[in-house]
Amino acid sequence: MLYLKYTSIVCVLFVVAICITSCSNDDPDTDGTDTVIVTPPAFNIDNINDTYADVAPFSNYAKWGPYNVHDPSIIKDGDTYYCYSTDVGFGTEVPPGIQIRKSKDLVEWQYVGWVFDGLPKKGSDFIKANGGTPFNALWAPYILKVGSEYRLYYSLSSAKPRLSVIGLATASNPIGPWTEKEIVVTSLDNNTIQTNAIDPTVLVTPGGEHWLYYGSAWDGIYIVKLNAATGLPASSGDKGKRIAQRGFTNGTVNGNLEGPEIIYNSTLKKYFLFVAYDWLSTKYNVRVGKSDAPEGPFYDFDGVDLNIEQDHGPMIIAPYQFKGHGGWQGTSHCSVFNDGEQYYIAHQGRPGVNFYFMDLHVRKLFWTSDGWPIASPQRYAATEQTPITEENLAGTWEMITLGYNVVPGYSAEQTSPDMQVAVNFILGSDKTIDGNANDTWSYRAPWIRFHWHDATTDSVYVERGRDWENKKACLVFTGLNTEGTAVWGKK
Repeated sequence: MLYLKYTSIVCVLFVVAICITSCSNDDPDTDGTDTVIVTPPAFNIDNINDTYADVAPFSNYAKWGPYNVHDPSIIKDGDTYYCYSTDVGFGTEVPPGIQIRKSKDLVEWQYVGWVFDGLPKKGSDFIKANGGTPFNALWAPYILKVGSEYRLYYSLSSAKPRLSVIGLATASNPIGPWTEKEIVVTSLDNNTIQTNAIDPTVLVTPGGEHWLYYGSAWDGIYIVKLNAATGLPASSGDKGKRIAQRGFTNGTVNGNLEGPEIIYNSTLKKYFLFVAYDWLSTKYNVRVGKSDAPEGPFYDFDGVDLNIEQDHGPMIIAPYQFKGHGGWQGTSHCSVFNDGEQYYIAHQGRPGVNFYFMDLHVRKLFWTSDGWPIASPQRYAATEQTPITEENLAGTWEMITLGYNVVPGYSAEQTSPDMQVAVNFILGSDKTIDGNANDTWSYRAPWIRFHWHDATTDSVYVERGRDWENKKACLVFTGLNTEGTAVWGKK
């Protein structure tokens, strides 16, 4: 997450002068200290709203659930999902420490506490020793489990001088107590091109290698090999090598690239690197590249190395707006995880009616026939999947084409979220598209195929979902067209 995001938004992050434990939850008291028992409110999915001013104050944190979530990292342990996120709240002061939530179904979330009860000492001391004052907030955590140990990587930074550090904490329980370990990587902005030590993510390869991916602005995304036993760099002080960057804007490489997330798809036998493009307050979107090896090179949809100085696709999530709704922006810095063969992608969503609210969005991920991830246009709602017929598909859909391309000029690129807006898209019962006999569709579950008059064919994955904008059941489709542009549909 870029520094300028946090100096320009209203919901500034401050320390709250309160006494809390580092394990405020309703799970067993593992460290012998008193715990705060959190009683969640009665759950009704229709009561999950875009805005939440009534429960936003810190005094209501037990009711936050999917609210006040920024930069999520999600892991499944047993039958429970755990979400770790940045220290931030809408219009309220929050304590530093990394927020923790849990869920059984990825829909209903319960707030259960913090990783730390303040800023971790080693990360804070590094910044102070180099002349900085650390922000009173921890950013962009990443969680993984290695054997019986939970490892939590965190980001801590300062403004003047611009220092940043990624540190490591461990626990034997996903909700703690946590022990601060060591600093992993650091950076100092001294007006030279270099990496920025925030936004960590870690990959464990099938062969047992551990790799750290990180970076925001300055000089792109970096990779460092870790010692699998410690979670620290295999070579002390190693900052790694760059594996992804963007193109030029006004003669300078565009630094609006951050928030890497890395997974290995064992079915496809490919590594997928997800990254965030552009400002949080404008066109914040998710791009992805794939590779045969953890250290890359990662290639975009056109087969170009992500480390080449140009912008890359496909873009699979971006600010979007279905009809009758204010839309969603800030839809990036993702967490990608799986439950068996089903993959999910989680990120924050900021409602167009008020950008400062932060909601947790979790979506299903599917895979195209040529091995690219595609995201559902609607948030996950544990919808029962019953057969879909051609008769179900015929009719008027709302379709969004995620067609945002970089506008030349740095300032022009950063003026608005550039919502990708839904238009009507009609699948005729006579198999025509929008009434044009030269454009037709066919269906072989779960794929709809659009046969265009220029002899090209696009395929989209269809399933049942929840229309979150109107709080009712719907059908959805998602896919990439022949040019690698994401298309979403809702009926």
